[in-house]
Amino acid sequence: MRNFILPAFVFILSLSLNAQEIGKPSTAGTNSDVKQQIDPNGPVIKFEKQTIDYGTIDKGADGMREFKFTNTGKSPLKIIRVKSSCGCTIPTYPKGAIMPGESNIIHVKYNTNKAGRFSKSVSIFTNTVPERSVLRIKGKVVDPNKPGPIQKEKNMLEL
Repeated sequence: MRNFILPAFVFILSLSLNAQEIGKPSTAGTNSDVKQQIDPNGPVIKFEKQTIDYGTIDKGADGMREFKFTNTGKSPLKIIRVKSSCGCTIPTYPKGAIMPGESNIIHVKYNTNKAGRFSKSVSIFTNTVPERSVLRIKGKVVDPNKPGPIQKEKNMLEL
């Protein structure tokens, strides 16, 4: 009897899932299928690097890093807003327009007061297509006052 219940349950579940798909309205021919057109005269944001690896740094060390970028497009670049993935990462960015060919910097400060590995992202929203770019920081904060893992001594038989 048990061997029959599980396959029957899976069969009924698959029927109900297929019924949900059948009842969905078609989205063919709507704007959701159309990709955004890139304006050849629009702004383009080009970052020197989109990921910065802090490596291993001490607790309380300087957490400030810079992401340099250039407007390689043909019209002014505007940064609309910048959003970090958590409160421990604080970005600052230029508020004015960046003209074609000009470079500028987005500063990102990570709070290094907590030991451990970290991987955070910063989303940059601009007047470009696509409008969102993602920058990443990662690394490991260690507490120099805290001893590391205890190393077990090897005896002659383990060598």
